[in-house]
Amino acid sequence: MEFSIKAAAPEKHKTDCLILVCFASGEPGPQLAAIDAASNGLLGKLLKRDLDEKAGSLLALPTLPGTAAERVLIASLGKRAEFNDKALRSALAAIGKWLASSKAKSAALCATDLIAGGLALPATLRTATALLMDACYRFESVRAKPEDKPAGPARLEFVLQGKSDAAARLAVEQGAAIAAGQSLARDLGNLPANYCTPSTLADTAKSLAREYKLKLKVYDREGIEELGMGSFLAVAQGTREEPRFIVLEYKGGKAKDAPVVLVGKGITFDSGGISLKPGEGMDEMKFDMCGAASVLGCFRTIAKLSLPINLVGLIPATENLPSGTAVKPGDVVTSLSGQTIEILNTDAEGRLILCDALTYAERFKPACVVDIATLTGACIIALGHHTSGLLANDDDLAAELLKAGQASGDRAWQLPLFDEYQEQLKSNFADMANIGGRPAGTITAACFLSRYAKAYKWAHLDIAGTAWKSGADKGATGRPVPLLAEFLLKRAGL
Repeated sequence: MEFSIKAAAPEKHKTDCLILVCFASGEPGPQLAAIDAASNGLLGKLLKRDLDEKAGSLLALPTLPGTAAERVLIASLGKRAEFNDKALRSALAAIGKWLASSKAKSAALCATDLIAGGLALPATLRTATALLMDACYRFESVRAKPEDKPAGPARLEFVLQGKSDAAARLAVEQGAAIAAGQSLARDLGNLPANYCTPSTLADTAKSLAREYKLKLKVYDREGIEELGMGSFLAVAQGTREEPRFIVLEYKGGKAKDAPVVLVGKGITFDSGGISLKPGEGMDEMKFDMCGAASVLGCFRTIAKLSLPINLVGLIPATENLPSGTAVKPGDVVTSLSGQTIEILNTDAEGRLILCDALTYAERFKPACVVDIATLTGACIIALGHHTSGLLANDDDLAAELLKAGQASGDRAWQLPLFDEYQEQLKSNFADMANIGGRPAGTITAACFLSRYAKAYKWAHLDIAGTAWKSGADKGATGRPVPLLAEFLLKRAGL
């Protein structure tokens, strides 16, 4: 979908679908009022009769006298006194879902009324662009024939009463770039595991490197072994699919600026290894590389915007499968840091590949490191599917990420990282065990990772509950690309 901003009288604007917003009570915005006047009050009567006051409720009109648009869609913003960012997002999400299934080839959203609740225009336009693009996302790359259903509009205009400024235009550009990154993350997550292998992730990184002139280094099994990543290789030894360690660098800041490092878990399929998972729902373990996908998505966003920041992406990628060569419960392996690990459960493999990548991150002397991983089912029990788990060794970094999550609507919640939890990782045979038992599973997983992140400011995002949806809407969400993009935009001073 292409976006633009235009100053126009809404009643005279020609489009396949004119989109209006309104509050459940009080005076209408100037654009809706103009349309109501052009229809001789018909619109107001229809809204009073048929539009529910709940934010996100819709009323679609196939035609409306007095307007140049072929059809009109009105979305409720809820009660004016209760209007907030959540109400705005609910309305935009509903609009996007309706557009995605409509036959309209073009659409125009009356954006002056969209900010009538007091929100700033640039932030609102960025949110609207990202949400509307994401709502129209469709995954069909492995279908023999595309589904025969409407694809939604190819272009959307934000209609304003007055001319737009540079800040508004930049906001639309940023929203589109965030959605583009999220779309890449969703595409990779949705690919079947026989399509999306570690080599596929490496090839995606190569495509990004070519398109945006990024620095890239990809290590194969032999290279990973030469680096000394014994923990990573332990997970990879059970599969014939070649592992890859991907190092991607974007240099948009000053040469001496310390980079932000993103580390993404890239388990392209997780059977659990010898500690085999139950068969039910195992198909969803293709999503266990969504941390890696979000890192690649962030690089697309940041590079599209040419942000003045230095960014490093580290992606350890492999499958976790049972075989005659697979690592076994009770095995002890040596990580890149030199610390030894007793593997009590081979299904706790994400931390085993991440710990070596976190050690590798030290060489960049980073400003901070954020790892992103579908790490623990315990996080879903704790926070459900709405909120990502956040743990950190630096409260200021955690606060940055929490604020970015709130601003982007891609929220996280901080859990404690107290030293007492480290006791659960004790091993009789190695420096640590890879699991700490059932209690506080999300926290002990982060405690394990924290032992490899002592040299810098570090945060961990557990996205097990937010990276994908199950059921009828099964598919990758592209989270936490919006959160990370907001965090990087602020780090870049924008």
